[in-house]
Amino acid sequence: MNKTKIFIASLLLTASVFAVTGCGKTSDSKGTAQESKITNPMDQDKIDELNKSAADAGDLLTGELENKTIKWLSDWDINPDGTGKKTPADLQLFQDVYGGKVEYIQCTYAERYDKLAQSVSSGEGIDFFYAGNLDAFPKGVIRGMFAPIDDYIDFDSPLWEDVQEVNDQFMWDGKHYVAAAQTTGDNVAVVYNRKTVQEAGLDDPADLYANGDWTWDTFEGMLESFCDPDNQRYGIDGWWFEFGLMNTIGVPPVGMQDGKLVSNIGDPAMERVQNWMYDLYQNGCIAIGVGDYGWEAKPNYIGEGKLLFYPVGLYEFYTTPDQWKGKFGDDAFFVPMPKDPEADEYYIPSGVEAYAFVKGGQNPEGVAKYLDCKRFTYTNEEAKAVADSIYVDDYGWTQEMVDMRNEMNDLSTENPVIDLSKGVSADCGDLLDSSLRLTTRGTPWNETYDSIAATVETYINEVNNNTVSD
Repeated sequence: MNKTKIFIASLLLTASVFAVTGCGKTSDSKGTAQESKITNPMDQDKIDELNKSAADAGDLLTGELENKTIKWLSDWDINPDGTGKKTPADLQLFQDVYGGKVEYIQCTYAERYDKLAQSVSSGEGIDFFYAGNLDAFPKGVIRGMFAPIDDYIDFDSPLWEDVQEVNDQFMWDGKHYVAAAQTTGDNVAVVYNRKTVQEAGLDDPADLYANGDWTWDTFEGMLESFCDPDNQRYGIDGWWFEFGLMNTIGVPPVGMQDGKLVSNIGDPAMERVQNWMYDLYQNGCIAIGVGDYGWEAKPNYIGEGKLLFYPVGLYEFYTTPDQWKGKFGDDAFFVPMPKDPEADEYYIPSGVEAYAFVKGGQNPEGVAKYLDCKRFTYTNEEAKAVADSIYVDDYGWTQEMVDMRNEMNDLSTENPVIDLSKGVSADCGDLLDSSLRLTTRGTPWNETYDSIAATVETYINEVNNNTVSD
């Protein structure tokens, strides 16, 4: 199951930047450099729109780069790879405004940190590394893999000020070590089929959301009305729904407070959501792993009308139309996770598109300029429209789907929920990943809490008591 999760996480990263995993050459001990150039630029009229928006923005994207190449170590390439996908808008801007290019140093997902450590120790000069897995901070900082970024990115500037709050969650010893370009709401969405919902006589979740009525209560009511396992009518499937529901309380299992990591598993809101998920299990609303359903997720049951909800990352829709429609049906749609009726705000699972500057990198200025271009495509309306066109042009989405995805991104930006469990250590991340799901398998929350609370505190204290390695 862990290998499955690693593979899924890799796919999600791929989708979030409109890239795919590099194939081809075998990595040597330091990774393999791939030729990096824009092979499939977007249509010229869109390139013109992008460049005009940058020119009209005045001094937001200015300056020159002496070194125009930035080195990127990852299991996926920022550059397009010849599969037909268009160049991302941020990369197009980086090329057109600064003459920049990204040199891809390829490795596998499993060997990322080994390659990174080798690069730092050998002085190879890798410039930046993906931090959106949320396993890089703070452990990578403490181990001396990353450098502070405050000399290169001004979080008070117009390009960065609206994400300053979330970036402040990645501070250690008073310095920023991660540049979060944006929070994303596409980490987990409730995927459903409108035809199935209509034929069951239920309200469309999109209408409930628009009217402010998409809550735990309506979510649970729909499940209880629909579920009838004897007639192949199932409630919730997949590996994402537990943490998707947990995140709606607005309290991550591990977060930052006053510059230190803190465990929140003893928070009353965590107890409340765990007890609610236990009730969903007891009431027969959960399909995966129960009875004859088995442990294999069945997303195709959405398209076949047998499954009501399949919470999953929107990477499932970052494919050609025949792929996602073949799985979820022509009437597939998605909405945010339902609102916790007792929460002070509408919280949903938050992803983060984030990057760390590698210690010993040779071109931090270039990385900062590239990330400025990325921020520009998120903050400038004309550039954002060009960036959004990929969903319609490449993925066959409707405008309603684009609007819902943007709505989810807005929710995550307004109220980010960033869980740093994996950034404490792999052991801490694995423990919480497995333990916090147990109520949906019939284990009462108090038993789980009593068995893990002290261990989690030990993991956190070990990190909090460390300083940054030179």
